[in-house]
Amino acid sequence: MKLATWTALLLLAVPQFGWGQTNGASKKVSGEETAAPLSKNIYSVIGATPRQETLLRAQIQIMNAEILPLRIVFVPHWKYLDTARTFHLHVPTGYTSAMFTHLPSRTIFIDADRYINDDSLVYWVAHELGHLATNSTKESDADKAAGPFRARLKESAMLAALAGKP
Repeated sequence: MKLATWTALLLLAVPQFGWGQTNGASKKVSGEETAAPLSKNIYSVIGATPRQETLLRAQIQIMNAEILPLRIVFVPHWKYLDTARTFHLHVPTGYTSAMFTHLPSRTIFIDADRYINDDSLVYWVAHELGHLATNSTKESDADKAAGPFRARLKESAMLAALAGKP
């Protein structure tokens, strides 16, 4: 029994103190070397059409928000309602919601069945980015933070019109 215990101990403990395997081509990283910078497109877009995804990515890049969502999820209406109920979304009386942001997970949920057009999508995504920028559930805070995002979009559209691009 002692032999088995010592053998097990030896087999389990010794590899942890080993130097590890190398293939001879390994080299130490110098202090000047750094990791590649993170991409601005580190978020995923789920459930959108390719056109919607392309539009969202282009417009979010123009808005140049410091805090980006981790996910933008397009869901059918029934799933949107279920998700809103699950996250205890509170919508003021008389209002409806076509999208909302879950701040802890940095996820924007969009009701795909209530999608109107590209302009309204981008307009309201700016509002949702405002929620992320302020880390607040208050609609007034999000609208205030969305102002500069919408101004950048408007300026970009004006520059594109001057350049003759559609």
